[in-house]
Amino acid sequence: MADVKLTKNELRNQQTRLAQLEKYLPTLQLKKAMLQAEVQETRQEIHRLEQILAEKRRQVDEFSGLLATKTTIDPLQAVRIKHVGKRYENIAGVEVPYFEGIEFEEFTYSLFETAPWVDAAILGLRALAELREHVKITQEQKSALEKELREVSIRVNLFEKILIPRAIENIRTIKVFLGDQQLAAVSRAKVAKAKIEANKEAAESRNQPGEEREYA
Repeated sequence: MADVKLTKNELRNQQTRLAQLEKYLPTLQLKKAMLQAEVQETRQEIHRLEQILAEKRRQVDEFSGLLATKTTIDPLQAVRIKHVGKRYENIAGVEVPYFEGIEFEEFTYSLFETAPWVDAAILGLRALAELREHVKITQEQKSALEKELREVSIRVNLFEKILIPRAIENIRTIKVFLGDQQLAAVSRAKVAKAKIEANKEAAESRNQPGEEREYA
């Protein structure tokens, strides 16, 4: 406030700044609303995936006793992850990761030399591993969106609570000062005019001839 110049040029600058702030604020507010919706949707997706993961873990646990059984292969070797696929999308200005799939290390075994339950165990373990990676990437997605949401929220609050009110107050202060200056100038002009008129009248009075007197 102390740095604001009480001039017409500064008044125009503050008015331009206010117009720019008020023009950009709705864009920030829209971005904030979009991010809030995306964060909420991602949280719901994580909750859904975690429920599926819990159910799949329960199913795999049914094989836990069998996994300790000696077989010609180790089913856990079948879930070595080779690559986790993900893509990035720009959501409201932030790059967000999305799960695309998972690729396991090559693993082969003889169907005739292994117990019948091994196939189901491998499928269950791989499904469990895939769900875990899906949840992990969706959590990364949520973190990226929440980080951007925090930053945008700070900017919205800065605009709404500091920058715009400050510009409005600066404009009001400058207008009051300039208005007072204008009134003072008008008052001085009136006083000067009155003095001029008074001086003019006095001069005219001095220049008038006196009355003639008669003497006996």
